Amino acid sequence: MNFSTGSGAFNPRSARGANDEHKSEGVLPVMLRHIQESPEEGIELFGYQYATVTFVAIVRQIVQTPTKVTYRMEDHTAQLDAHRWIDEEHPDQNDIPVVRINSYARVVGSVRNEGKGSDRVKAVMIFKISQVDSPNEITTHLLEVLNARYKGEEYAKKAGISGIGGSREEIAEANSMGLSRAQMVVYKAIKHHISDIGISREELQAKFPHISPTEMTRIIDEMIQEGLVYTSADVDHFLCVT
Repeated sequence: MNFSTGSGAFNPRSARGANDEHKSEGVLPVMLRHIQESPEEGIELFGYQYATVTFVAIVRQIVQTPTKVTYRMEDHTAQLDAHRWIDEEHPDQNDIPVVRINSYARVVGSVRNEGKGSDRVKAVMIFKISQVDSPNEITTHLLEVLNARYKGEEYAKKAGISGIGGSREEIAEANSMGLSRAQMVVYKAIKHHISDIGISREELQAKFPHISPTEMTRIIDEMIQEGLVYTSADVDHFLCVT
Protein backbone atom coordinates (compact mmCIF):
# COMPACT_ATOMS: atom_id res chain seq x y z
CA MET A 1 0.00 0.00 0.00
CA ASN A 2 1.30 3.44 -0.86
CA PHE A 3 0.65 5.98 1.89
CA SER A 4 0.75 9.32 0.11
CA THR A 5 0.20 12.68 1.79
CA GLY A 6 -0.70 14.45 -1.41
CA SER A 7 2.39 16.65 -1.26
CA GLY A 8 5.15 14.16 -0.63
CA ALA A 9 5.24 10.77 1.09
CA PHE A 10 6.79 10.18 4.50
CA ASN A 11 10.39 9.07 4.26
CA PRO A 12 12.70 9.01 7.30
CA ARG A 13 15.74 9.13 5.02
CA SER A 14 14.66 12.51 3.66
CA ALA A 15 14.67 14.20 7.08
CA ARG A 16 17.85 15.69 8.46
CA GLY A 17 19.17 15.73 12.00
CA ALA A 18 17.19 17.65 14.55
CA ASN A 19 19.70 20.48 14.80
CA ASP A 20 20.51 20.74 11.09
CA GLU A 21 20.15 24.31 9.80
CA HIS A 22 18.57 23.11 6.57
CA LYS A 23 14.88 22.36 6.29
CA SER A 24 14.05 18.70 6.00
CA GLU A 25 12.51 17.47 2.78
CA GLY A 26 10.03 14.95 4.17
CA VAL A 27 6.33 15.51 4.86
CA LEU A 28 5.23 13.96 8.15
CA PRO A 29 1.59 12.84 8.65
CA VAL A 30 0.53 13.76 12.20
CA MET A 31 -2.31 14.14 14.64
CA LEU A 32 -2.75 17.61 16.18
CA ARG A 33 -1.58 16.48 19.61
CA HIS A 34 1.78 15.54 18.09
CA ILE A 35 2.15 19.16 16.95
CA GLN A 36 1.02 20.55 20.32
CA GLU A 37 3.62 18.47 22.16
CA SER A 38 6.54 19.18 19.83
CA PRO A 39 9.27 21.07 21.75
CA GLU A 40 10.48 23.53 19.09
CA GLU A 41 9.52 24.92 15.71
CA GLY A 42 9.24 22.08 13.27
CA ILE A 43 8.40 18.62 14.54
CA GLU A 44 10.44 15.57 15.46
CA LEU A 45 9.94 11.83 15.17
CA PHE A 46 12.60 9.47 16.51
CA GLY A 47 15.36 12.05 16.38
CA TYR A 48 14.54 13.35 12.89
CA GLN A 49 13.10 16.81 12.32
CA TYR A 50 10.53 17.62 9.65
CA ALA A 51 9.81 21.09 8.33
CA THR A 52 6.47 20.10 6.80
CA VAL A 53 3.48 18.26 8.26
CA THR A 54 0.12 17.16 6.96
CA PHE A 55 -3.05 16.41 8.90
CA VAL A 56 -6.78 15.89 8.44
CA ALA A 57 -9.05 17.66 10.93
CA ILE A 58 -12.44 19.34 11.32
CA VAL A 59 -12.70 23.05 10.56
CA ARG A 60 -14.42 24.54 13.62
CA GLN A 61 -14.02 28.24 12.81
CA ILE A 62 -12.84 30.49 9.97
CA VAL A 63 -11.71 34.06 10.65
CA GLN A 64 -10.59 36.26 7.75
CA THR A 65 -8.61 39.51 8.07
CA PRO A 66 -6.94 41.66 5.39
CA THR A 67 -3.65 39.78 5.93
CA LYS A 68 -4.62 36.17 6.64
CA VAL A 69 -7.29 33.53 7.01
CA THR A 70 -7.22 31.59 10.28
CA TYR A 71 -8.79 28.15 10.51
CA ARG A 72 -9.51 26.64 13.92
CA MET A 73 -8.79 22.94 13.41
CA GLU A 74 -9.75 20.00 15.62
CA ASP A 75 -9.28 16.26 15.57
CA HIS A 76 -9.93 13.81 18.41
CA THR A 77 -6.53 14.59 19.97
CA ALA A 78 -6.28 18.41 20.14
CA GLN A 79 -7.14 21.82 18.64
CA LEU A 80 -4.91 24.44 17.03
CA ASP A 81 -4.98 27.39 14.63
CA ALA A 82 -3.76 27.16 11.06
CA HIS A 83 -3.04 30.39 9.15
CA ARG A 84 -3.10 31.05 5.42
CA TRP A 85 -1.40 34.36 4.68
CA ILE A 86 -2.80 36.69 2.02
CA ASP A 87 -0.39 38.22 -0.49
CA GLU A 88 -1.42 41.89 -0.52
CA GLU A 89 0.94 42.71 -3.38
CA HIS A 90 -0.47 40.02 -5.66
CA PRO A 91 -4.22 39.85 -4.96
CA ASP A 92 -4.79 37.73 -8.09
CA GLN A 93 -2.90 34.89 -6.37
CA ASN A 94 -5.13 34.89 -3.29
CA ASP A 95 -7.81 32.45 -4.35
CA ILE A 96 -9.02 31.18 -0.99
CA PRO A 97 -9.93 27.47 -1.11
CA VAL A 98 -13.54 26.68 -0.28
CA VAL A 99 -13.73 24.68 2.94
CA ARG A 100 -16.84 24.34 5.07
CA ILE A 101 -17.15 24.82 8.82
CA ASN A 102 -17.74 21.54 10.72
CA SER A 103 -16.37 19.50 7.84
CA TYR A 104 -13.00 17.83 7.34
CA ALA A 105 -10.08 19.45 5.54
CA ARG A 106 -6.53 18.37 4.80
CA VAL A 107 -3.76 20.82 5.63
CA VAL A 108 -0.14 20.80 4.50
CA GLY A 109 2.06 23.34 6.27
CA SER A 110 4.88 24.13 8.68
CA VAL A 111 4.78 24.23 12.49
CA ARG A 112 5.48 27.54 14.22
CA ASN A 113 5.42 28.96 17.74
CA GLU A 114 3.14 31.92 18.46
CA GLY A 115 3.26 34.26 21.44
CA LYS A 116 5.82 34.53 24.23
CA GLY A 117 6.47 32.92 27.59
CA SER A 118 3.50 31.14 29.13
CA ASP A 119 1.28 32.36 26.26
CA ARG A 120 3.39 30.50 23.68
CA VAL A 121 1.27 28.17 21.55
CA LYS A 122 1.69 26.04 18.44
CA ALA A 123 0.22 26.98 15.09
CA VAL A 124 0.57 25.88 11.48
CA MET A 125 1.43 28.09 8.51
CA ILE A 126 -0.64 26.67 5.65
CA PHE A 127 0.95 25.81 2.32
CA LYS A 128 -2.17 24.06 1.08
CA ILE A 129 -5.67 23.42 2.44
CA SER A 130 -8.40 21.44 0.71
CA GLN A 131 -11.85 20.14 1.51
CA VAL A 132 -12.11 16.43 2.38
CA ASP A 133 -15.32 14.91 1.05
CA SER A 134 -14.47 11.22 1.19
CA PRO A 135 -14.40 9.31 4.49
CA ASN A 136 -11.71 7.13 2.89
CA GLU A 137 -9.26 10.04 3.07
CA ILE A 138 -9.84 10.36 6.82
CA THR A 139 -9.15 6.66 7.32
CA THR A 140 -6.14 6.80 5.02
CA HIS A 141 -4.67 9.65 7.03
CA LEU A 142 -4.88 7.60 10.23
CA LEU A 143 -3.06 4.79 8.44
CA GLU A 144 -0.46 7.29 7.21
CA VAL A 145 0.19 8.44 10.78
CA LEU A 146 0.60 4.85 12.00
CA ASN A 147 2.78 3.96 9.04
CA ALA A 148 5.05 6.96 9.68
CA ARG A 149 5.33 6.03 13.37
CA TYR A 150 6.30 2.41 12.71
CA LYS A 151 8.59 3.17 9.77
CA GLY A 152 10.30 5.89 11.81
CA GLU A 153 10.80 3.55 14.75
CA GLU A 154 12.14 0.80 12.49
CA TYR A 155 14.65 3.10 10.82
CA ALA A 156 15.68 4.70 14.12
CA LYS A 157 16.47 1.29 15.60
CA LYS A 158 18.68 0.49 12.63
CA ALA A 159 20.41 3.86 13.07
CA GLY A 160 20.85 3.41 16.82
CA ILE A 161 18.45 6.18 17.88
CA SER A 162 15.83 5.48 20.55
CA GLY A 163 12.61 7.25 21.46
CA ILE A 164 10.66 10.05 19.85
CA GLY A 165 13.35 12.70 19.79
CA GLY A 166 15.44 10.56 22.16
CA SER A 167 14.72 9.41 25.74
CA ARG A 168 14.68 11.97 28.55
CA GLU A 169 17.99 10.61 29.81
CA GLU A 170 19.58 10.88 26.36
CA ILE A 171 18.27 14.42 25.86
CA ALA A 172 19.46 15.51 29.33
CA GLU A 173 22.90 13.99 28.76
CA ALA A 174 23.20 15.58 25.33
CA ASN A 175 22.16 18.98 26.69
CA SER A 176 24.63 18.77 29.59
CA MET A 177 27.46 18.14 27.13
CA GLY A 178 26.29 20.76 24.65
CA LEU A 179 25.71 18.14 21.96
CA SER A 180 22.98 17.75 19.40
CA ARG A 181 21.18 14.39 19.26
CA ALA A 182 23.08 13.45 16.12
CA GLN A 183 26.37 14.30 17.83
CA MET A 184 25.33 12.32 20.89
CA VAL A 185 24.68 9.06 19.02
CA VAL A 186 28.02 9.38 17.19
CA TYR A 187 29.80 10.21 20.47
CA LYS A 188 28.31 7.13 22.15
CA ALA A 189 29.35 4.93 19.22
CA ILE A 190 32.93 6.17 19.57
CA LYS A 191 32.89 5.82 23.37
CA HIS A 192 31.49 2.29 23.46
CA HIS A 193 33.62 0.91 20.64
CA ILE A 194 36.11 -1.60 22.08
CA SER A 195 39.44 -1.10 20.34
CA ASP A 196 42.87 0.29 21.24
CA ILE A 197 42.91 2.46 18.13
CA GLY A 198 39.26 3.52 18.27
CA ILE A 199 36.48 3.33 15.74
CA SER A 200 37.15 4.19 12.12
CA ARG A 201 35.34 6.77 10.05
CA GLU A 202 34.22 3.96 7.74
CA GLU A 203 32.71 2.02 10.65
CA LEU A 204 30.85 5.11 11.87
CA GLN A 205 29.46 5.74 8.40
CA ALA A 206 28.27 2.14 8.16
CA LYS A 207 26.66 2.38 11.60
CA PHE A 208 24.78 5.57 10.75
CA PRO A 209 23.92 5.43 7.02
CA HIS A 210 21.29 8.15 7.48
CA ILE A 211 24.09 10.66 8.20
CA SER A 212 25.80 11.87 5.03
CA PRO A 213 29.63 11.72 4.86
CA THR A 214 29.76 15.52 4.86
CA GLU A 215 27.56 15.73 7.95
CA MET A 216 29.54 12.98 9.66
CA THR A 217 32.77 14.91 9.08
CA ARG A 218 31.18 18.07 10.50
CA ILE A 219 29.94 16.21 13.60
CA ILE A 220 33.34 14.64 14.28
CA ASP A 221 35.25 17.88 13.66
CA GLU A 222 33.02 19.78 16.09
CA MET A 223 33.52 17.17 18.81
CA ILE A 224 37.28 17.25 18.25
CA GLN A 225 37.23 21.04 18.59
CA GLU A 226 35.24 20.71 21.83
CA GLY A 227 37.85 18.28 23.19
CA LEU A 228 35.43 15.35 23.45
CA VAL A 229 37.13 13.02 20.96
CA TYR A 230 40.54 12.83 19.33
CA THR A 231 42.22 11.04 16.43
CA SER A 232 44.31 8.02 17.36
CA ALA A 233 46.20 5.77 14.90
CA ASP A 234 45.47 8.14 12.03
CA VAL A 235 43.06 10.93 11.07
CA ASP A 236 40.31 8.39 10.37
CA HIS A 237 40.25 6.62 13.76
CA PHE A 238 38.70 8.18 16.85
CA LEU A 239 38.71 7.72 20.63
CA CYS A 240 36.84 9.55 23.38
CA VAL A 241 38.81 11.72 25.80
CA THR A 242 37.02 10.13 28.77
